[in-house]
Amino acid sequence: MSIGAAVILGNEPGSFPHSVLAERHPAIIGQVRESFPYGPTQHRALDALLESCTKGVIEPLPGGAWAEWGIDACVGRSWFDVPWLWSESYFYRRLLDAVGYFGNGPWRGIDPFRPSKLAELDSRETDEELAALDELAALPVEEQQRALLHGSLWGNRADLGFRLSDGAAEGRAAVPDLVADDSDRLRALLDGAGTLCLIADNAGRELIPDLLLVAHLLEHGRVERAVLHVKPYPYYVSDATTADVVDALRRLVRAPGEAAGYGRRLWDAMADGRLDVRAHAFSCAPLPYADMPADLRAEIGGASVTVLKGDLNYRRLVGDRWWTPTTPFAEVTAHFPGPVAALRTLKSDVITGLDGRTETALDEAEGPRWRTSGTHALIQVRP
Repeated sequence: MSIGAAVILGNEPGSFPHSVLAERHPAIIGQVRESFPYGPTQHRALDALLESCTKGVIEPLPGGAWAEWGIDACVGRSWFDVPWLWSESYFYRRLLDAVGYFGNGPWRGIDPFRPSKLAELDSRETDEELAALDELAALPVEEQQRALLHGSLWGNRADLGFRLSDGAAEGRAAVPDLVADDSDRLRALLDGAGTLCLIADNAGRELIPDLLLVAHLLEHGRVERAVLHVKPYPYYVSDATTADVVDALRRLVRAPGEAAGYGRRLWDAMADGRLDVRAHAFSCAPLPYADMPADLRAEIGGASVTVLKGDLNYRRLVGDRWWTPTTPFAEVTAHFPGPVAALRTLKSDVITGLDGRTETALDEAEGPRWRTSGTHALIQVRP
């Protein structure tokens, strides 16, 4: 692995990580406060969290939690001066404590982000995306897989979700939306795979395309079995939990047309073990995958291929560092125990595996914003 790539912190005013800590997190506290009729205890705890995350320091977690994840080295330091990945993760753990998620009272286990997740599932946009499956069914199987792969990649960018991208147009563009494209290598890995491990990202309209892709791969014998890794408790604003998987499957089953067929096939696959859901504690760790525990490493190492979805998983896969964009993806993922692929929309600064011409074109056309705007994506594979 390259030497000298600094860990990303949030202590530089004007930087994207700083804006997340100073602006986004306080806004999330406000949104959560309005999502449920919380009582005085929760409101006081949310007030204290707002004060702490903007002006205070890292404090111990109840019951000695996160001792194995480096909290002792961070206690007493500013939220802005510890690794950004660690600080973000700590924020969401503190938020759950504030609303009583881990307590023994009536709010135990209540997902503070659930209202927005359900609203997204029940939206008109979701109806339109699921209706597009009827048209997709008329295409050859290979074209269906390509479209579903791009749907999974782009998530809730519905305009690109289930239609085939215009590869010729992207090839002509000075700055293509897809800045790295190993999709052919990924399809080769998926063809005839024993076990696919899919590490999910967001719930709602981003989880449904992931499930549709899994259903397609199982139905057409591309993979024998799929294991879907989700979070054991709410993490970040919309990361998928087991409850979100169930909500998504119910949404598919009750939908009209082809969508219901996908839902029933997934439901049956859960019942007979061809689709399994896992929620390992490390999925909510503030650490890169290079530090995954032995049991998870052994499980993932047994998969034919592991696909990591989304920006956060990418940060954890390659390490949340200021890599030179041309740093080889294979180099920064050499630690991973098996063939690995990343499907990611760019929403943070970290990036690897670009060729020099693409990096130059992006910088000239958009400046640093291309790294965080969500308007570009990548498919990267290390066999």
